[in-house]
Amino acid sequence: MEKLTNKEEEVMEMIWQYGPCSPKDIVAIYPEPKPHVNTIATMFQFLEKKGFLSHEAKGRGYIYNPLISQAEYGKTKFFCFVDRYFDKSYMNVVSALVQEDKISRDELVAFLELLKKN
Repeated sequence: MEKLTNKEEEVMEMIWQYGPCSPKDIVAIYPEPKPHVNTIATMFQFLEKKGFLSHEAKGRGYIYNPLISQAEYGKTKFFCFVDRYFDKSYMNVVSALVQEDKISRDELVAFLELLKKN
């Protein structure tokens, strides 16, 4: 999966929220200052080339559909994050969460019990 720029990711998040849409639809929900519709249309084309969107003709324009779910993208981004910042170790991630009090010992024990059942 190709990496998205920050702006591409921002637009994809809007598309995931909105569903199948046109560039005009995204401009309408974009916060101020709103980009020009041509800017968003160009970004849609880049996202399509990267494999994130497909399109179908509707009237005189196109409706774009996400090809990758937000959850799927999030997983890929998370895996890259772990590889880059935690030396490819999920135990390092868990250790960091425990050290920063983001997950309790009781939660870890409950999770391990759940794993044993599966």
